[in-house]
Amino acid sequence: MRWLKQKSELEKSNFRYNVLTAIVYLIGIIILIRLFDLQIVNGAEYREDSNTKLTREATIEAARGSILDRSGNILVSTEMKFSLEMYKSKTDDAQLNDSILLMTTILENNGNSYVDTFPISIDPFEYHFDSEEELQEWKEKYDIPETASAEEAFYLFRDKYNINNENPKEIRQILAIRYAITTIGYSTTRSIAISEEISRDAAVQLQENSQNLTGVNIVVEPVRVYHQGELASHIIGYASRISKDNLDEFKAEGDTHEYDVDDKVGQTGIEKVFENYLRGEDGIKQIDMSVDGTVTGEYTAQEAIGGADVVLTIDANLQRVAEDSLERNIMKIRDGGFGEPYEAETGAVVVTNVNTGEILAMASYPDYEVGLFYDGISTSKYNEYRDVGAFYNRAAQGTYPPGSIYKMVTAIAGLETGKVSVGETINDNGPFYVTDDPDYDQHPKCWYFNSYGRGHGRLNVVGALMKSCNYYFYEVSNRIGVETLGEFAKYFGFGKKTGIEISESVGIVPARNLIERYWSKADTASASIGQGFDTATPVQMAKYISMVANGGHPIDLTLVKSVIKSNGTQVSQDELVAYEAKKLGREIEKTEDKNISEETINAIHEGMRSVAEEEGGTAYSVFKDFAIELGGKTGSAEMTSVKASKDVIAWFAGFAPYDNPEIAIVVMVEKGGHGYYTAEVVRDIMTEYFGMNVQETNEDMSASIEIESFR
Repeated sequence: MRWLKQKSELEKSNFRYNVLTAIVYLIGIIILIRLFDLQIVNGAEYREDSNTKLTREATIEAARGSILDRSGNILVSTEMKFSLEMYKSKTDDAQLNDSILLMTTILENNGNSYVDTFPISIDPFEYHFDSEEELQEWKEKYDIPETASAEEAFYLFRDKYNINNENPKEIRQILAIRYAITTIGYSTTRSIAISEEISRDAAVQLQENSQNLTGVNIVVEPVRVYHQGELASHIIGYASRISKDNLDEFKAEGDTHEYDVDDKVGQTGIEKVFENYLRGEDGIKQIDMSVDGTVTGEYTAQEAIGGADVVLTIDANLQRVAEDSLERNIMKIRDGGFGEPYEAETGAVVVTNVNTGEILAMASYPDYEVGLFYDGISTSKYNEYRDVGAFYNRAAQGTYPPGSIYKMVTAIAGLETGKVSVGETINDNGPFYVTDDPDYDQHPKCWYFNSYGRGHGRLNVVGALMKSCNYYFYEVSNRIGVETLGEFAKYFGFGKKTGIEISESVGIVPARNLIERYWSKADTASASIGQGFDTATPVQMAKYISMVANGGHPIDLTLVKSVIKSNGTQVSQDELVAYEAKKLGREIEKTEDKNISEETINAIHEGMRSVAEEEGGTAYSVFKDFAIELGGKTGSAEMTSVKASKDVIAWFAGFAPYDNPEIAIVVMVEKGGHGYYTAEVVRDIMTEYFGMNVQETNEDMSASIEIESFR
């Protein structure tokens, strides 16, 4: 029985082996039959088909994302640019010439130019060389007889390229391209540029006639379009061709994206900071061509993914008003429009939403046209911008002594620590005597004493702000000390970044360790009125005034409202905050609310209201007939590096409406003379923001107004 069982298992095993062997032989026979069909039966046909097909891959460039204002107005976008190129194809002269004539005729009919360096021109009745220079060398190079006329040379080239046309104009069209091919060269893999830019209509017509065009390829390239010229140039920034510095920076950031040498990347502003979102992912297109150059088919192997759109917080209309008004104001100060002329040349303005921290406008003057950089700015234009400092963003990067705008910090610090009360008056009776530094023989005085030889007399905090009395704030700082003053200054955003999504400076907060020598009460007194070591950017000042206006609550400023991907999804705020912090080297920190008392805020607001609304206020002449009640503060800060009385930083800061603040505005003009000179910029911006239909207001220069020298 065991033997029979073993025999049965052996027979089954042999059967399986035989079946497997038969399958293998069958597969082999099928393969042989297929090879015979490919190589013998249809071999010639397949070889011919293979020899007459070319396949080429082309990059589909992804469209860079747009930059928009808060209302959706397009500031920067990407539009499709069409260009034309030609590859070498396996075709005879007659077919090539016909193809060139059709191509150039379509281009000319659509007003598009094409490559043309052929040095012979034809007028209706004559032929002539475009230049006599090096003509003999040119004739020798192309085997043209030395005595040949332009007409004779023209027809020698016609015969050289086997052009059978009789019409001279048509011959000239063909010669332009044939001559370019000869001088520049091309191949089946390296094209010659026929036209750098063609119209959409020309592209459509060329595509429709593609069967009669050999080796011709339409290139679709996204190009950056800056629609608003110089508007918001320091915010938007610009993109231009990638550099080695860019690649090094991307590598240091851990960027694994692959770049080509011709790629355009953000270099400044939002274009730079949001490069990772704005750029897209390129796709791949495969183009099938017959050997004669005719496109037989094309398909997308990998879709391009467009970049994300960045929506800014700025309002384009308000931004334009801010820029125009700032420029007019600087010109007016320079031309003596307020009386005595000053050498004002540069300035900045920032407008914020006091509750959200959104920047509604931010301008730096002078500015520049960002679109000029995309394809390469000329040296002369670049030098022109550089020489006037147009590339410097004074709003975010310029640091200046804040002058009397700083006095609200000192007042709040004194009131909140109980070192002074709202109703308490301090007697400004002349020089402020410093007793703790026996070697210090110059005692600070109020600007009013320097101008009129006497002090303001007794003032409470409201009156001190209204009159901008230096003496009052000297005394408050003497009571609180520089440490407390610095603590409140930092709370209001001095000495640290504001949160905006572009490069910014941090300025200096007064502190004892800033100098090697003994820090005196005179140093603290100077710091209390925004002089000495105090410096801040206009955007920091705007954050500070916003916090004063909103009741003293911390906010971070922002220029970006949202980032929207090409698929319509919005990037989360948490992701954006983390990305911006890494990109800008900024620490993410939370400021704890000091819960400043309502009494303190009301006193500060009232003092600022009186500056603009009460006769005797330092900006009263500008706002006395203004329809919106506001709070404001003037400031004229001495530049620490100069002595001349005209080299001052002129400031004005304001918020409105007074009863329910919405916006804060800070204006700064270098060498601007006096702070109240800049107040008209604030008036213009508020007029636009609140939609007031008002006639131009001219200041009454004869009005009685007190102007401090430095404060």
